[in-house]
Amino acid sequence: MLIIRRILHGSSAAALVLAPAAAAAAAVPGDAPPPAVVGGERLGAAGVQVAAGAPALPKDLTGKSWVVADAGSGHVLAAFNAHAQLPPASTLKMLFADTVLPRFRASDVHRVAWSELQGMGAGSSLVGIKEDLDYKVEDLWRGVFLSSGNDAVHVLANMNGGVAKTVADMQARAEQLQARDTHVVSPDGYDMDGQVTSAYDLTLFARAGLRNPEFRAYCATRWAQFPGAVDKKTGQRGSFGIANTDRLLGTYPGLIGVKNGYTTNAGATYTGAAERDGRTLLVTVMHPASSPKVYDEAAALLDWGFAVAGKVEPVGVLAEDGGAEQGSPAPAAEPVAARPDRGGSAAPGPGSGLAAHAAASGPGPVTWSAVGLCAAVAAAGLLRLRALRRRAAGRPGGRADGGRPDGD
Repeated sequence: MLIIRRILHGSSAAALVLAPAAAAAAAVPGDAPPPAVVGGERLGAAGVQVAAGAPALPKDLTGKSWVVADAGSGHVLAAFNAHAQLPPASTLKMLFADTVLPRFRASDVHRVAWSELQGMGAGSSLVGIKEDLDYKVEDLWRGVFLSSGNDAVHVLANMNGGVAKTVADMQARAEQLQARDTHVVSPDGYDMDGQVTSAYDLTLFARAGLRNPEFRAYCATRWAQFPGAVDKKTGQRGSFGIANTDRLLGTYPGLIGVKNGYTTNAGATYTGAAERDGRTLLVTVMHPASSPKVYDEAAALLDWGFAVAGKVEPVGVLAEDGGAEQGSPAPAAEPVAARPDRGGSAAPGPGSGLAAHAAASGPGPVTWSAVGLCAAVAAAGLLRLRALRRRAAGRPGGRADGGRPDGD
């Protein structure tokens, strides 16, 4: 008797019988080993994770979750509830940019339609795009990075094939990055039911995005002129100044970017990158006690990180980009559903720093026949394909949480 049980992790106790079996034992739900924690087991533990004997961490850290890591080596130097799933606010725009930015040339010009400015949540942060006017793609991206403009996000999402397709593309990109805490519902990060990410995943998004020179340039831009309306008297089109809402940019030494955010539900969120003496560190802080503290705590963690980098043992590692060898991610065919847990249905990818885990559970060692092995591989592939195609567009969103603008 040869039986493969639960070929696809997370699927419904599917069993493939390769040979007639008598009195086959039924699969026991939950008999598979738990999925490995992306980045290392310590990052899955609650509370502060830091090497024994490391210098004291900054005092009075209030963020519900934070991570400080070396962008070059991928070493996580310290973390607190790294995989806690929390609302992202506008920091999710990093994933949006990493997904969509490579698909359009900066010099491309797009005329904005009325329909492309619909569907944004109440109280959304806006850069001030007007319908029936032309905008260069590079201006739209400045609207995303500097003003955290949800209007710029929606225009670019519609250029990419629509909001639903862009959400699916972002979820597929998160899968490539092994960002398994992330469930995308809205491309702009606006509060939506079921939309979550983690400090660990946001750090992955920043690291991946900064590898793109355009992404890096946009997030480092402190101010710019943005195209305005056409003067009815002169027929000339004006412009107005916009400034980056990242309060550490230009004030913290060596800061590169990357993205800040705020909503009533998410509180303040922030991911930053800074460089000193050839070393780049990444920090993410989510939902501190008050909005301004997100910058204070991020700066303090960066200071600590630069002081200890290369001198303390890491507590985890940033997963490697599973799509790096293939270049820009291909558009997803259809929306990807939420995963009930951060383990997801995909096995941990290479470079995740994890101990070896089986990609799927099964019975004890068996002797495969050549025919049986081929059948198993083929069936597993078909099941995997069908599972991916059936994944729905996620849980119903819909709570429009206004409050302060999303891109504070």
